[in-house]
Amino acid sequence: MGYLISETTKEEREQIVRDALGNIDSQCDGCMAGLAEMYQDYIDGKKEIREINMEFQSHYVSGADGPTKGMSCMN
Repeated sequence: MGYLISETTKEEREQIVRDALGNIDSQCDGCMAGLAEMYQDYIDGKKEIREINMEFQSHYVSGADGPTKGMSCMN
């Protein structure tokens, strides 16, 4: 199985993201929810994983905001 949008269905892309990120439903790790949201364009077939990762890396290097950690653990 490939990872490109043209090689996968939406359901397969959801599974790829779920497998790669682990427990994305965790209430206590707000970062995982942000990462899952970050890959929504891939799941929806709008951007390849590579594009999303490159955008994230450029934000990280530049200091721009990336996914945010939720407040659920701090309550």
